[in-house]
Amino acid sequence: MPIYSGPIIDAHHHLWDLDLHRHPWLDAAAAQRGGLGDLEPLRRNYLSEDYRRDAARHAVVATVHVEAGWRSDDSLGETRWLETLDKSTGVPARYVAHVPLASPHAAELIDAQAAFDRVVGIRDILSWDPDPARRFAARDGIMDESAWRASLALLARRDLVFDLMAFPRQLAAAARLAADFPDQPFVVNHCGSPIDRDEEGMRRWREGLAILSRRENVAIKISDLVAYDHDWTLDSLRPVVMHCIDCFGPERAMFGSDFPVAGLHATFDEVYDSFKEITAGFSEAEQRALFFGTAQRIYRVDTSSSGGLAT
Repeated sequence: MPIYSGPIIDAHHHLWDLDLHRHPWLDAAAAQRGGLGDLEPLRRNYLSEDYRRDAARHAVVATVHVEAGWRSDDSLGETRWLETLDKSTGVPARYVAHVPLASPHAAELIDAQAAFDRVVGIRDILSWDPDPARRFAARDGIMDESAWRASLALLARRDLVFDLMAFPRQLAAAARLAADFPDQPFVVNHCGSPIDRDEEGMRRWREGLAILSRRENVAIKISDLVAYDHDWTLDSLRPVVMHCIDCFGPERAMFGSDFPVAGLHATFDEVYDSFKEITAGFSEAEQRALFFGTAQRIYRVDTSSSGGLAT
């Protein structure tokens, strides 16, 4: 099959205006986190026009904005800010917003987020590691807490996806979570975050992802492969992409850029050219699902009014 040249929905990216002082993890004094490396290159505004410039070579017709670490005590502020942006080019067309599900105010925050037509999902990052420099979440075991689960139970009633970001050591627990909430759609972020690149770490990731994929209510975003593979090559990315697709199939897998975060270690062109090269042997229908169809269905993206990313 030829290299994919059809329409693309970027299923995962971020925008921010640091002049608003609402992203504490990007403050100059903030520590590194998540194994991403030096965050200094990210400490600049990244707006719709910056995304359009980076994506100019690719037929992106719509995007999904995922919460970008806005202050947790003002999660609605990010959604309100996104609503002020010009979205005529489909950047972004849909939002995955943040709600701290363990909060006593989670129910009202979920209702408030769901009131925005473009909000189609919620993310509350679960990634925790014994090493403080690699943590995103405040503590381990959040997904087993009763208050957190009670809030999660509210999402399906409002037709909201849950974007699940966790490390491989947590994927077995995530599989139990998905089994306990069979009516809740989950989308695994960033391939299940294969952070440990030694043989044992990759084995743990492969096995955990295979277990999680058995739950039919779980899909996966193949995104930011370079976050934990800073010296990547096409040959090092290929087995990660292929394992995700082997586990979930094209109908439950989708591609996302995770820009600008992925820009720490790759250009936008390198990200999507790699996706296209790796899937060149897939059928036209499989390619379209991976680049467009799965994201369109799961995030309910209407591309009829978006005209691509004209610069």
